[in-house]
Amino acid sequence: MSSAYTPEFLKAMPKADLHLHLDGSLRPQGLIEMAQRSGIELPSYTVAGLYDLVFKESYQNLGEYLNGFQYTCAVLRDMENLEQAAYELAQDNIAEGVVYIEVRFAPQLMMDPARGIDFDRVMHTTNAGLKRAKDEYNAQPEVVSGAKPPFDYGIINCAMRMFGKKGFSPYYTQLFAMLRDHEPKQVIKTAAMEMIRASVRLRDEEGLPIVGLDIAGQEMGYPAHDFKEVYEYAHQNFLLKTVHAGEAYGAESIFEAITQCYADRLGHGYSLFSPEMIQDAAITDKEDYAKRLASYIADRRIAIEVCITSNLQTNPDIADVHNHNFIHMFNNRLATVICTDNRLVSRTTVTREYELALSAVDVPLKRLKDMVAYGFKKNFYAGDYVSKRAYAKQVLEYFDKVAAQHGYK
Repeated sequence: MSSAYTPEFLKAMPKADLHLHLDGSLRPQGLIEMAQRSGIELPSYTVAGLYDLVFKESYQNLGEYLNGFQYTCAVLRDMENLEQAAYELAQDNIAEGVVYIEVRFAPQLMMDPARGIDFDRVMHTTNAGLKRAKDEYNAQPEVVSGAKPPFDYGIINCAMRMFGKKGFSPYYTQLFAMLRDHEPKQVIKTAAMEMIRASVRLRDEEGLPIVGLDIAGQEMGYPAHDFKEVYEYAHQNFLLKTVHAGEAYGAESIFEAITQCYADRLGHGYSLFSPEMIQDAAITDKEDYAKRLASYIADRRIAIEVCITSNLQTNPDIADVHNHNFIHMFNNRLATVICTDNRLVSRTTVTREYELALSAVDVPLKRLKDMVAYGFKKNFYAGDYVSKRAYAKQVLEYFDKVAAQHGYK
């Protein structure tokens, strides 16, 4: 099956990306420039070389997929580079019709207290890059006149599910040294709690558009319920919540994200329709469990952030987009938002992800508009609900206009 829509239309239609890792989405040329400026060693200093050695078309496993982050995180500990990366990421999205993004990253991976790079500085620097791109685009006559919707963004801060005593970041290394008599899991939870408290403070006291909490990193062995208190703090402070769940672990991890962590959205959610991935021995009828959970998620309108290329790369067993569980998500009427995950590591764009999704499933225009709408109705918009609704309405009216221009009614 090939898509019924032209690449030109998919690029022109207004889109959102709600699952977008800053440190996995640098421009390859930008990474080379930043590394040279900061004296960071790369395996190659050409785009072709980086694509050949690090950021591949396909990967053997999740470990190989994550290999490139050691280079991106290293360059982003330089604040000039961090601002440039945030600015260029917003620009790259704007260039392909993406008018709303939620950029996520783990600020503590960028922190280096000995060099004066603390949480506040990392957050203000990231926001400065995103805001610069937003202000430039929104000053264009077409946007000012209302002919085109404005660009906007939010920032989602990630706690890390796991990190070790050395090598993950200067901040984490220092924290382990300071809390050397704590259990490793306790150190990890302490870092997460510190991060969420700082996020709420910066949002409330300095107006930064920190809109959500996420937890990222290895699912296996580091269940979401370990971070229940961190999510409770976000929940009690009106900070919205997404959880990496069901990427490399069974549907029970998705259930846990919703019931223990109050998840408003799910990152990936892939395993929801793979009952064979369930490992909890207490779940005897896996098919029934998955079916009931899917129905519950659909009924509650908990959105799933779908990242097709990323799933194909980190789980080679899927092999082909036609085997991806997106088809089941679509048929079960789940609220799905098409996302990139990592534009550099997965070598993809939002337009490309739509092309993939639409090559696997026959989506009529009304359902396509619904999918686009979820990106604006299920986002963690920094403004109030009335403003968010008005923005979504403007975007969807623009969708109709673009569809008509491209001959779709």
